[in-house]
Amino acid sequence: MDEFTYKSQVLEIIDTLDLESDTNKSILKSRFVGEVLNYEKRRDDVKKYYNLFRFIVTTGSILLPAILSIGQMDPNKLPKNFDTLSYWTAWSISLMVTASNGFLQLFSLDKNYFEFALTTEQLKTEGWQFFQLSGKYEDCESHKEAYKSFNKSVENIKRKQVEKEFPGKADVNKNKKEKPKYNFQEELKKQLPDKYEGYLERTTEKDIEKNVEKVDELSILMSDKMEKLDGLVKLLENKNISEQKVDNVKGILHESISEQVGEAAIEVLEKKNTVKDTKDTS
Repeated sequence: MDEFTYKSQVLEIIDTLDLESDTNKSILKSRFVGEVLNYEKRRDDVKKYYNLFRFIVTTGSILLPAILSIGQMDPNKLPKNFDTLSYWTAWSISLMVTASNGFLQLFSLDKNYFEFALTTEQLKTEGWQFFQLSGKYEDCESHKEAYKSFNKSVENIKRKQVEKEFPGKADVNKNKKEKPKYNFQEELKKQLPDKYEGYLERTTEKDIEKNVEKVDELSILMSDKMEKLDGLVKLLENKNISEQKVDNVKGILHESISEQVGEAAIEVLEKKNTVKDTKDTS
């Protein structure tokens, strides 16, 4: 009865709308009204099974503990064959509860019922906003102007519902765009400070080779210093100097070498390159 009432109300309203042609009215009746009635029917069908299985699960969950608790009474106060009767009754209830709960999960009756009900109400709300030129259509001067936007909204609601019913299957090419190729040079430029702007363009292969040579020189310098340090430590150990004093001397020499190498690195990598690039930029 509700379905008929809604259908009759909407069809009467559509006949009074001022649209470009009767074809547009026919489209509204066939597509919009048809979708609303379709989802209402699906909602009601699912609702029947959903309520039935939920009723069985809830009622069985209440009755089963009650029947089992009765079996704990004095056997002399219970009717004859009560054990057999209570056993098969409890078994039947357990089976019905388990089966009903399984059907609810298998067919996703709870999920489908809520989604169909929500989609139905969304379509109805969209339709009433269009008929009244309210909500998102309040800026439209007439139903002619709002007609295309309304149809687009209806199709979006329909598409979202289809995507929920068939996840991963609907509109597989949606938002699928060709990814741009990764440009290492451009990404590196974004990470460089402003004062180094243009450095990559001005840097030549010869400059890179010079930097590599300087790094090699630092490596050789570090190796020589460490060899001398090891020799000095061995000498101190042979002189029977205490282990604590040897460690102190070793720490001082390590610190001295680190400072020397650090100063050399700064001179090579910053003074030779960074300063030169800053001057060229300015």
